[in-house]
Parts: sequence; C-alpha cells; structure tokens
Amino acid sequence: MSSSTEQTSRPTRLAAAAAVAGIEALGLIAGGVFMLVRSLTDGTGDLTGALTGAVTLVALGLIPLVAARGLWLCRSWSRGPAVITQILALPVAWQMLQANSAMIPAGIALGVLAVTGLVLLVNPATTEALGIRRPGQNTP
Repeated sequence: MSSSTEQTSRPTRLAAAAAVAGIEALGLIAGGVFMLVRSLTDGTGDLTGALTGAVTLVALGLIPLVAARGLWLCRSWSRGPAVITQILALPVAWQMLQANSAMIPAGIALGVLAVTGLVLLVNPATTEALGIRRPGQNTP
C-alpha cells in the first residue's frame, strides 16, 4: 500500500491548530536565538542570565514544535501539550499587554494565537480526527 492511501483525513481545523503551535514554536525558538546572539555580541550584561534565558526559550519552543508535528500527523497525544502551550501563552500575552512599549502588538498577536489555538483544539472535528472521545461517547 502506498502512504497516500494510508493517510488519515486531516480536517482544516486540525491543520490550523498545528500551524498555530508551529508559529508559537518558531517565535520561542527565534526569541531564544536572538537572546543568545545578543548575549554573545553585547558585552554589557549578565552573560550567564542571558544564556540561561536563551536556552530556556529554545527548550520551551521544542514543546509546541513537537505538538505541532503530532497534530499534523493526527496523533492524539499531541493535543495535551498543544493545549498547555495555549493556556501558558495567555498570561504571557497579558503581561506583554501591560507593558508601555513595542511589546503591546506582540502581546495582541500572542493572545489572538492562543485563543485561536484553544478554540481549534477543543473543536469536535479536531478531537474526532485525533481519536479523542468526548465524555459519554460510546466506543465504536
């Protein structure tokens, strides 16, 4: 059998949820790389703290990256890390909105992404495609 006949049908909402998680992953990883480069090239700060922050952001970026791949491949386990990522993004977005700086547009974007991701992840079409049963749903 070819792989195209074995593929599971992926609803648009599931693909969009994977894209949201992927965008968040890329943002975290890019932020970590930026912090790393900045800490190595800017000699005016706490190098250890900056490196720790950079490594932490890159490591945190791997969670939604793995979740995005799992969602794209219709793996049921991937919804948990994706939902947790969205929930954790909401207070971060709120803190960004409290700043009086250029972080406000980034906070708006992150908040929109997180809410969109949550809506997509709890959608019945998404849960069905992932093989997740709703409470009270009989097994086939």
